[in-house]
Amino acid sequence: MLRAAPVLAAVLILIALAALSLLAGASSMSIAALFGVGDDGTANLILMASRIPRTFAVMLAGCGLAVAGAVMQMIALNRFAEPSTTGTVESAQLGMILVLLAAPESPVFVKMLVAAAFAMGGTALFFALIRRMPMHSAFLIPLVGLTLGGIVSSVTVFIAYRQDLMQSLSAWTTGDFSSAMRGRYELLWISLAVTVFAYVVAVSFTLAGLGEDIARSTGLDYRRTLFLGMGVVSLVTAAVTVTVGAIPFIGLIVPNLVALVLGDNLRKTLPWVALAGSAFALVCDMLGRVVIKPYEIPAATITGVIGGAFFLFMLMRRRHHAG
Repeated sequence: MLRAAPVLAAVLILIALAALSLLAGASSMSIAALFGVGDDGTANLILMASRIPRTFAVMLAGCGLAVAGAVMQMIALNRFAEPSTTGTVESAQLGMILVLLAAPESPVFVKMLVAAAFAMGGTALFFALIRRMPMHSAFLIPLVGLTLGGIVSSVTVFIAYRQDLMQSLSAWTTGDFSSAMRGRYELLWISLAVTVFAYVVAVSFTLAGLGEDIARSTGLDYRRTLFLGMGVVSLVTAAVTVTVGAIPFIGLIVPNLVALVLGDNLRKTLPWVALAGSAFALVCDMLGRVVIKPYEIPAATITGVIGGAFFLFMLMRRRHHAG
């Protein structure tokens, strides 16, 4: 069970970050304007059409990607696994390019389903590869995933280049929340639904994280759990990629930091992973909006820099302990 005081403190911090997110941006906005004091209508329009939808989009994307990363690390038995290091994101982007070619007028929800199907296929291929390779080092699994992602990404870029779709592809390869406005971000609520589902079956994911043999000895249907985990990761990845583009490393940083403090029991840690993922995404998005104001740095760039440094830190830490 979660203790009330720490949870309340975490929720209050998240609310405070969300409030700061409403104030950040190219257009200046006062705290009084949030409550309609002295508002001429402009502030209310900006809030309702852009700032509030964007804040929700950031929180939902951060929450979903962090949970997806935690689930991926459990079922892959590797702390370096997350959607951007296993070929999942690149497979979703390939699906988006193909559906754009085959059915450019299809609804966004249909495009998301196609992207989710390709993400599922790419993730399944990743698991098929690592199951057939002698894994004597934890470093080999992300290496396989990054290599697979590079191959899939090369195919995607080739198709996009030949079909003059490079501009469309760039919108999905670099995650940016500036386009998250009212009527264009609602697909991300799927991430919240998937997060709730992941919490319901968190015990199964935790058992799967003990290894196939131990999981089966407890009576767990290992293949079904693996399929459910891949489904969680694929749906979140597709929803985020279709809506705002790829946001790397949230699923790597947040679950590892939470696990350092609370351990590996997903039933206990998943709510904290979700809250921390939302908070981390908000901080990165706000940094991107204020560093070179009134211009913006894409959130994916911020998370990429921080995540890349964290990835190297984890590699060096593992190597130090192994030595």
